[in-house]
Amino acid sequence: MSQTAISRRFFLQASALAGATATLGAASGPQGATPPKEALETMMGVPFPKHDKVRIGVIGAGRRGQSVMSDLLNVPKVEIRAVCDIDPRQIELTKKRFVRKGLPEPRLYAKDARDYENLCKQDDLDFIFIATPWEWHTEMALCAMNQGKHVGVEVPAGVTLPQLWELVRTSERTRKHCMMMENCCYGDNEMMVLAMARQGLFGTITHGEAAYIHDLRMVMNEKDPEGRYVSEATWRRAWHTRENGNLYPTHGLGPVCWYMGVHQGDRLDSLVSMSSLEASLSEDQAVRFKGRGETFTCGDINTSILRTVKGRTILLQHDTVSPRPYTRHNMIQGTKGAFADYPERLYLDEVAKKTKKHAWIEGEEALKPYREQYVHELWKRVGDLARKNGGHGGMDYIMCYRVVECMLEGLAPDFNVYDAAAWSAPFPLSIASVKGGGSLQKIPDFTNGHWSGKA
Repeated sequence: MSQTAISRRFFLQASALAGATATLGAASGPQGATPPKEALETMMGVPFPKHDKVRIGVIGAGRRGQSVMSDLLNVPKVEIRAVCDIDPRQIELTKKRFVRKGLPEPRLYAKDARDYENLCKQDDLDFIFIATPWEWHTEMALCAMNQGKHVGVEVPAGVTLPQLWELVRTSERTRKHCMMMENCCYGDNEMMVLAMARQGLFGTITHGEAAYIHDLRMVMNEKDPEGRYVSEATWRRAWHTRENGNLYPTHGLGPVCWYMGVHQGDRLDSLVSMSSLEASLSEDQAVRFKGRGETFTCGDINTSILRTVKGRTILLQHDTVSPRPYTRHNMIQGTKGAFADYPERLYLDEVAKKTKKHAWIEGEEALKPYREQYVHELWKRVGDLARKNGGHGGMDYIMCYRVVECMLEGLAPDFNVYDAAAWSAPFPLSIASVKGGGSLQKIPDFTNGHWSGKA
């Protein structure tokens, strides 16, 4: 079968699956907001068994899969033993990667779109990393856990509330961790701000701002050297023809939830969401293709407001089609000060009172003392290696290093299936809220009360 036929078959399968899940999510509104009756033991604080080495299988060897494989292969005591992808080109890239590293070739699964099931059955894997289109994340993660593997899945973990509940219950039932691999939590600035927040620099935290604002119009139209659309161009653009809401909520939200102690004494409780009109993608496509017959439904900018049980608020935005610089906002406000990113700047009430200047502390020299004082211990230990070997400024390496470290030392992971579910929930809930004219949507308590520490 030709590569074009394989790619088309995969796209059609993915589109069919996405259509089913998206319809479920859109119809749901609050459907899935009520937890299943089954009550199982929590996975919060559950440590990994200690491992002498970590044996990994990778599902999805595209751009993201290749990048994370590069990071993982630079982490000590890691073996990638199996890789699955239906694109022969990505399989060849994988083979070359292992040859360059002087490593044994992993077992390769490329028979068809369901060959990942055979990878998950291997009995010599401890952890499975999933880097496929969004609509496959939940199905593949469930398969991995049901075959006795811990799993790390790219963002978002699921696209409907029923999917998210199934991930939670399967993790609890199988006693296997399901982590969403939110690399932005491990960014240099994000981990510095986390240290600042935990050490009380901002006082009582009241508000945060998070976003994924990234002009991806080129990505949504990217072709390979042979003139064929790359996988991400087709599946990512397709979502903009189906749904209207925040289609990628977690990169900014995950770090802000960490700063606020979500699931460590607080939790996300409700959401309202509105979208602007759609214009940028339609105008862009009209110029590129003089009309391709696609109708886009997702508003250019989606703005959601989340509220926690303790009354903190989070502004959450999504925009992947407008011409503007990249930002995740990464802003946190407390009673003693604030931090905001892009560009990075700090405001401290105590400093302002002393200097009588209500101005940001910004610039490399002005921020240097704070960087030195609040650098996170992970960046102290492996920051130089991360910057040298890791993607996205080193955050990807820190993420991979930390997951492996937790497995080697028998520690609980930094984030768990409840974080994966809560951080992904704005995807379907924002869609439901926009459909309802900005209606209030309740965010489920995926932890069954364990967020408070009193359950």
